[in-house]
Amino acid sequence: MTSRIDFNRHPCFNAKVKGRYGRVHLPVAPRCNIQCNYCNRKYDCVNESRPGVTSTVLSPDQALHYMGRVLEKEPRISVAGIAGPGDPFANAAETLETMRLIRKKFPDTILCLASNGMNLAPHVPELAEIGVSHVTVTVNGVDPEVTAGIYSWVRDGKIIYRGVQGAELLLARQVAAIEALKKHGITVKINTIVIPGINDHHIMEVARAMQELGADLLNCMAMFPNADTVFEDIAEPSRRVMAEIRDRAGKYLPQMRHCTRCRADAVGLLDEDRTEEMRGCLSACASLPAPAETARPYVAVATLEGVLVNQHLGEATRFQVWRQDSDGGYSLVEERQAPPPGGGANRWHTIGRILGDCRALLVCDLGESPRSILKKKGIRPITMTGFIEQGLRAVYTGRGLNTLQGRMRKCTAKGACAGGGGGCG
Repeated sequence: MTSRIDFNRHPCFNAKVKGRYGRVHLPVAPRCNIQCNYCNRKYDCVNESRPGVTSTVLSPDQALHYMGRVLEKEPRISVAGIAGPGDPFANAAETLETMRLIRKKFPDTILCLASNGMNLAPHVPELAEIGVSHVTVTVNGVDPEVTAGIYSWVRDGKIIYRGVQGAELLLARQVAAIEALKKHGITVKINTIVIPGINDHHIMEVARAMQELGADLLNCMAMFPNADTVFEDIAEPSRRVMAEIRDRAGKYLPQMRHCTRCRADAVGLLDEDRTEEMRGCLSACASLPAPAETARPYVAVATLEGVLVNQHLGEATRFQVWRQDSDGGYSLVEERQAPPPGGGANRWHTIGRILGDCRALLVCDLGESPRSILKKKGIRPITMTGFIEQGLRAVYTGRGLNTLQGRMRKCTAKGACAGGGGGCG
């Protein structure tokens, strides 16, 4: 899929081309799953230029439209990235959909993501399949006793962790993510925020550990003090201090020395930023209505033998896809493989993509999490038992659904489809 892309055109990973090629950051990820003590995410902000800031947030479809407008104005853009304003994988559905849309319409574009690594690892196989080639992971330390002072909290699902416990969890997730990225051949840059008195003594340990994990590049970034944060009174490290740290860390990994600490909606060449110029266009794209619903001629069915609707969504390893014929009958179009069990909500999003041309899904039962996700993707989940043809007739005519649903069996696999993706017990 990406064999024809010239990856040397990435200006953040190749300083030699920063005056010839540029990047656009697509702000589709507003939520975050950790709270750093130096971070103050601001929305609708036009007065600051730093990570975590954007003037607006886009949907994936709006981001695709904006990408086209950006390329009209600045054809030297070679990279489309997502760097917030939160974390891409606290907004995994929006992130993956945006990457897929950009890859399909602009196949020569380099796709890039920047993440804290907390929820990154489960999505790495799909990133590789889409063709995301460059990922940045922010790792501020490899000793939880150090990083416990950097994060106010870390959230895993609905559970909040603090202190050393949260720092240990985050580090384990980051290590797993970097290992998975390298296993899939993805170039990895590490961002490390240098915070005086907190982790500035610890940077060499980070560089050594990241080298051992196979990281490709290290970007030591001076912390910028932000108002209304825990670290607002810590002074920014000097250029001399940063130069010394980079020289020492360079013994372990190549150093990025030309970082401009981009906003989450940055656009242009690194040396010729056009974020201010494109702000009106960005705002206009953020106001675009949702695209008209695409035609969905098919109905998907979870079935064991192709006669009855008799599988719970969590059990399904494949789906039959049916259509209505011109004579009023129904015929099987094809079978589509379901994604493997596990992966949490990502499995339901993947099923939504696989069945994107289906107006409905007939299943014996499903949990609230997949039901909500599929409905948002325009697929109506219908729980029933009985003959497939009865369900198809009800969907295409709109009559008889209540009768079918009244006979469905109740799910006894408590929590199985509430997000775990592990199937029925």
